[in-house]
Amino acid sequence: MNEPRCPVPREQQPTNEFMELSKSIFFSWPKTKNSLILILIKFWLGAFVLFLIISSGSVYFKSSLLKYFLLSFFSSLSIPLLITIRLYLGWNHVFKRLISEKVEYEESGWYDGQIWQKPLVLKEKESLIASLEVKPILKNLIQISSIILVLALLGILLFQYNNF
Repeated sequence: MNEPRCPVPREQQPTNEFMELSKSIFFSWPKTKNSLILILIKFWLGAFVLFLIISSGSVYFKSSLLKYFLLSFFSSLSIPLLITIRLYLGWNHVFKRLISEKVEYEESGWYDGQIWQKPLVLKEKESLIASLEVKPILKNLIQISSIILVLALLGILLFQYNNF
């Protein structure tokens, strides 16, 4: 898209959007699965402490210390889940723009949307970026989100069907 005849503004070109997302501190987390998992665990532990403090004021949990810890443990999963959802939405947007045959763009505002047909060379280049760079990130985010959701559902089932 760096061709001189490309009418799409530089910041709206899918390749440049990918580069900007890759350089972003927040969106660069899922580039390696292990670093993302460590970051999410840190957020989970921080949220766990916060949820412990919040639920310590409840009279209901004064009778059962186990319920108090388990509820904080499972409800704190919401923070890493929200983070992974936000990461997924950002990367999925760029993925769709990279694999698209047409680029939707705005020259000066929301009211003047245009569509530009990508040349074949650019389509191939961006398709390669999407499949080699972005698709593994999306796959990792889906796997991690699935694990978090399974843990949260286990927590819900534990509270629903156990009287402790």
